[in-house]
Amino acid sequence: MAESDSGQERTEEPTGKRLKESRDKGQVARSRELNTLAVVMAAAIGLLMLGPGMVQKLMDIMIFNFALERESLYGTDAMGLHLFASLREGLEVLGPLFGVLLVASIVGPILLGGWLFSASSLAPKFERMDPLAGLKRMFSVKALVELLKALAKFLVVLGVALVVLQLRTEDLLSMANEPLSAAIIHCAWVLGSSLLILSCSLILIAAVDAPFQLWDHKQKLRMTKQEVKDEYKDSEGKPEVKSRIRQLQREMAERRMMSNVPQADVIITNPTHFAVALKYDPMASGAPVLLAKGADFVAQRIREVANENEIIILESPPLARAVYYSTEIDHEIPSGLYLAVAQVLAYVFQLRQYRAGQGKRPGPMPDPNIPDDLKH
Repeated sequence: MAESDSGQERTEEPTGKRLKESRDKGQVARSRELNTLAVVMAAAIGLLMLGPGMVQKLMDIMIFNFALERESLYGTDAMGLHLFASLREGLEVLGPLFGVLLVASIVGPILLGGWLFSASSLAPKFERMDPLAGLKRMFSVKALVELLKALAKFLVVLGVALVVLQLRTEDLLSMANEPLSAAIIHCAWVLGSSLLILSCSLILIAAVDAPFQLWDHKQKLRMTKQEVKDEYKDSEGKPEVKSRIRQLQREMAERRMMSNVPQADVIITNPTHFAVALKYDPMASGAPVLLAKGADFVAQRIREVANENEIIILESPPLARAVYYSTEIDHEIPSGLYLAVAQVLAYVFQLRQYRAGQGKRPGPMPDPNIPDDLKH
């Protein structure tokens, strides 16, 4: 079982955050054997498909360079033109094969770890220049595994190569009796088919190495129980910090809510436990809006602010509880409370008329009618 620097065993699976950080640093599972298999097999298939045409064109280039006319021999720039033409023809011939190898070299790593480009993986790592660390890596368990893997790969490839050589003996000997051009094309086919068989031998090695690299990469990312706890605290936040943030958010929301109380038309109270501040704009087509609400200490602060700004305060415990539980701040009251709130607003209008000396003193406020589904 792997251990951390603190001595604790890494028994826990890596978290999503740990996996993402590892990938951002360019640390993903890679199999060199899978990459080698992709490149070698692509080269073999490319030779089988493009080999005859490539050989014919290469022979044409050879003939072109040795079949020089008399004028070319005495021309000062003839050799340069011949070289340039030969290079151009050679690139045209080998270009498709090089393109196939380039694609294979890119697809190989993507098959296991996916597409990844990380700038941190390009940064110089000076710790790799430490000779002590280098010696430690040379005599580590991983180095021993790599040595055994290299020996196994050598033996497998050697065995398959001997079998291929035995199978191709007649083809190799028959080339001596063939015309030169036919022998060269035959040689290209033998080379491509033999390389394809050799690449098939790498399938076994890659099939063992790829799962091992995935397992080894996962083992390196395993975490201790303490690391999991620390990461959870970092991602979720420490309880005391989260509590302080929530407290500050509540205080900010309360201050913002209290600043809206002076705009209210009426404050309806419980009278001590609840207080709600309502405003109705007759120019708007909507229903009355709840500007502020609170219980206990917050309700007391709402009443204090209302008294400071001479806002009418009315006692109606059923209506105060109904509005408090059914309506959010800055939202309209539900339709079930339209009639009850309209009665209160009409009473407030009569009080304002009386205080302005334009009407009689209204009697006691009528008890509002609260629907059963909104009673609390």
